Amino acid sequence: MRPQLAPKTSNPTIENEDLSWEVEAVLSWHDEDAKAAIATLLQDCRHLRAQLALAEGAMSRGMVRGWRPAFERSLLERPLIEHLPVENR
Repeated sequence: MRPQLAPKTSNPTIENEDLSWEVEAVLSWHDEDAKAAIATLLQDCRHLRAQLALAEGAMSRGMVRGWRPAFERSLLERPLIEHLPVENR
């Protein structure tokens, strides 16, 4: 599975603060164990992809006028992690 990219935003300062807070919250929840945090987030990602696959199979094309959900993010989006201070990477 390819790692997902965080979306590019119009206001990177605010979004980076939010992302930094979320990173700290995840690490805190896992008692600063980065491997446990990553494992949990990967399991969440796997679960959500399975749910997306089920939803895609259940909905009709007419319901959303031809739109289909995407399992991968656009390659044009840049990760926010580039903008984080080094100590938060």
